[in-house]
Amino acid sequence: MSKKAIIIGGGIGGLAAAIGLRQLGFAVEIFERAPELKEVGSGLSLWRNALAALDRLGLLDAARSLGVAGQEGGFRTPDGKILLAMKENDLGHTPHGAGDEIILMLHRAALLGLLLDAVGRDNVTVGARCVGIDQTEHGVTAKFENGREVSGDVLIGADGLRSVVREELFGKARPNYAGYTTWRAIVPFDIARLTPGETWGRGKRFGQWGMVHDRAYWYATQTVSEGQGDPPQGRKRGLLDRFRGWHAPIEELIEATDEAAILHNDVYDRPALSQWSVGRVTLLGDAAHPMTPDMGQGACQAIEDAVILADCLRANTPIPQALRNYETRRIPRTSRVVRESRQAAWIAQWSHPLACRFRATLLQSRYVARAQAKQLGWLITPQV
Repeated sequence: MSKKAIIIGGGIGGLAAAIGLRQLGFAVEIFERAPELKEVGSGLSLWRNALAALDRLGLLDAARSLGVAGQEGGFRTPDGKILLAMKENDLGHTPHGAGDEIILMLHRAALLGLLLDAVGRDNVTVGARCVGIDQTEHGVTAKFENGREVSGDVLIGADGLRSVVREELFGKARPNYAGYTTWRAIVPFDIARLTPGETWGRGKRFGQWGMVHDRAYWYATQTVSEGQGDPPQGRKRGLLDRFRGWHAPIEELIEATDEAAILHNDVYDRPALSQWSVGRVTLLGDAAHPMTPDMGQGACQAIEDAVILADCLRANTPIPQALRNYETRRIPRTSRVVRESRQAAWIAQWSHPLACRFRATLLQSRYVARAQAKQLGWLITPQV
């Protein structure tokens, strides 16, 4: 008789896990607390490590058709001077069969739709808020707000930053505010006119990347107190004021964006856990290792989690031991990515003039260029 997996959370990580487990022959049920399955209007970077994981799920070619590859980014000053250029040739090629792409930029909703189609939308129950978990030596049961109970052989908590499953396993704790807030949008734009990458100022940044169908994804950040980011004059006007005089086409991108299309969120992460699993229950993606977006690895690490979880459950091993093997493989890597993402955010958000001058000097040094390439090479090396 086939085993059954219960997945709490219908986002990118939960859906990827469902695909991997179904390929093993598991019966899978997915429960999402949101009333409908939709993604926000923002862009997403899939680096080489995530593309290799998607290849394992059989979705790489479909993902390629949804995104733009081959963009070489860099870090700039507000007047447009290049501080550090990131070129694909600096990182070499991969022998893992995932192609030569270093990074693929696509819409989050497009990736979510691809994963949903692979899972089957009828296999996801929406409006289902998990409120508790019971488990025995032989199985696990998820309890929902409406009184429903669902039992299975394994339960995966893929329910994001404020994970109910994580809280059930390890207690309640507030996420850590990263010290800055962010605005994001997607806008029709001639991508040939973009300057891909990030522009760093004093306590604020602006990023821009091209997407399919002549659309640009842009984001802006500013160091502010938690909950204090939105400008009183409105998002669009406030952002135009904050980035007035920055190099082209930054003001044009903001100007071309409808006010209602600009999303705003404070940024959070959590300290790394020393374990993710208890018995037949484990964590995945942001439920296990929420990280700041500064290395573009949130979704990438969740997809890696999904494939490696499936690999561990493939072995003829009792489920609790398979989950321990999974976290043993994943915790060291994801913990490092969380730390390095937080460190990148700290440096990028410096606001003191002397600190910013020192940062600019460092970024232009050969030592930092080599260190950056080495760090990125480790980060995007396929793990599957």
